[in-house]
Amino acid sequence: MKKVLLAVAFMFVAQFAMAQNAAFKADALKLLNISGATTQFELAVGQIVKNVPAEKQADFKKDLSESLKGLIDKIADVYMVEFTHDDVKQMIKYYESPIGKKQASKTAVLFEKGQQAGQEWAMGLQSIMMKYMGE
Repeated sequence: MKKVLLAVAFMFVAQFAMAQNAAFKADALKLLNISGATTQFELAVGQIVKNVPAEKQADFKKDLSESLKGLIDKIADVYMVEFTHDDVKQMIKYYESPIGKKQASKTAVLFEKGQQAGQEWAMGLQSIMMKYMGE
């Protein structure tokens, strides 16, 4: 009888843990979405698609977008390791606030300007590297 009660108790604990984990995962995915992180990936997809011949871009983008879902799922898992569920809930509150919404809405602009700044930096880095490589 004790073994049956122990097994039932274990089953309830396992189900409770799985439910909590599912809620945590859902919140991690929500955070990635409302923070603008998924937008950054979509912008990167747009850049990558340009490297494919025009007649194949639609099919490529479809496949790439599908694979992106798997990446976002894995990044949500990383958030679940690096942050507590409470941390994620607090970040969601931030991104649901006016300033958080503003930050998320600027994702595309920040991505473009950051990419431009990175390219400019890389061009300057070439001259620094040449200074040391030429010796």
